[in-house]
Amino acid sequence: MDALSLAREQFAVTTIFHFLFVPLTIGLALVVAIMETIYVRTKNPQFKKMAQYWGKLFLINFTVGVVTGIIQEFQFGMNWSNYSRFVGDVFGAPLAVEALLAFFLESTFIGIWIFGWDRLRPSVHALAMWLVAIGTSISAFWILTANSFMQQPTGYTMVNGHAEMTNFFALLGNPQVWVEFPHAIYAAFTTAAFFVAGISAYFLLRKRHVEIFRSSLKIAVVIGAIASILLAVNGDAQAKHLEVAQPMKMAAAEAVWQTTTGSAAWNLIAGIDQSGGRNTFAIQIPGVLSLLSGTNHFTGINELQAQDVQKYGPGNYIPPVATTFWSFRIMVLAGGLMILLALYGLYLLARRRALEERPRYLKLLLWAMALPYVANTAGWIMTEIGRQPWVVYGLQLTAQGVSTSVPAGEVAATLIGFTVIFALIAAAEVYLMVKYAKAGPDAEPTPAIPLETVAAV
Repeated sequence: MDALSLAREQFAVTTIFHFLFVPLTIGLALVVAIMETIYVRTKNPQFKKMAQYWGKLFLINFTVGVVTGIIQEFQFGMNWSNYSRFVGDVFGAPLAVEALLAFFLESTFIGIWIFGWDRLRPSVHALAMWLVAIGTSISAFWILTANSFMQQPTGYTMVNGHAEMTNFFALLGNPQVWVEFPHAIYAAFTTAAFFVAGISAYFLLRKRHVEIFRSSLKIAVVIGAIASILLAVNGDAQAKHLEVAQPMKMAAAEAVWQTTTGSAAWNLIAGIDQSGGRNTFAIQIPGVLSLLSGTNHFTGINELQAQDVQKYGPGNYIPPVATTFWSFRIMVLAGGLMILLALYGLYLLARRRALEERPRYLKLLLWAMALPYVANTAGWIMTEIGRQPWVVYGLQLTAQGVSTSVPAGEVAATLIGFTVIFALIAAAEVYLMVKYAKAGPDAEPTPAIPLETVAAV
């Protein structure tokens, strides 16, 4: 493999691995803040135990997410130096704000939350976790502001072959941000809800700490139902936006090669022949594509390719269609299953049925812990692979962004090294999560370190 292929593989590995932790961090911060707020309002000590228990799992996940994020950023200078030079004047601003504002905010108040138990008033301590939750969401906003520029460049001008920012507020007002950011946040809340629901189901099936995990499961079901439905609604809005902003991505996601007019069928599954520019077979549902897209004219891949050649010059502007098509369907399927599970739990709660007396449902929730991770990963793959061959849509090709002076052997070595490091980190994460999750809420809390010691460090 050449340096470009290896650099793409490495970025895919590090990004997907890092993104396993980000949604849970964002979502768990909200869940813990809600639980502690209920404790402040009700003075019920079981909600304090809940906040401490889920807070420990949040801290483990947060720490691993920070480590993997730092490793990921090294690649901009190592493997993608031409991209960094091309877009750094734009890309650097939101990343700098994220580090200086959002990350410092959440890190500071995480420290206050850890060491402030029984030192701060309960309401002030709960406020600290709300600020952590706000900080994690703000952090996601700035990262996605940078990513949205890659998807739909705005607020820039070209100077001597590279992009320079001309309007910072145009970055903030980028239409892509305002469909991408809510989608990521709703996905994060859904991820945390099913994580909490799965672990709660584990304890309820074993009749341990029933009171605490009954309440945890109720909170998770309500959050999961609301977030998963909002996620689907926003996903539809995002798809309609992409039909205008990145029509090739959506044509690939639907495997539509020829332009369709009138009532168009939706490809449920398809055999994709990319080299031949066609589908070898397809199981279709009549009229659904027109319904989903909201239009009776859906431009196909082949016509879009011809338009791009005319606009950008000779080249192949078609992304890997099979990967885009199937990742989109995997995401939608996983999201649909989560909606059904959450709504069924909400139905049981509305009928005042005890969730702990539904062992089949609890077992399903155990397996369903994997669904948000599948959906998040598939969605991210669809987002990034569907943009190819562009690294900055319409401005810079991926092949133009790679470092030209780094030999393939060095990229391969770092790819292997990062993969091994991530495997070790993953093992540590799983070990710690399983250990502290199984220990239950009665395990010893994180020891309170004297403030004098913290200050000395």
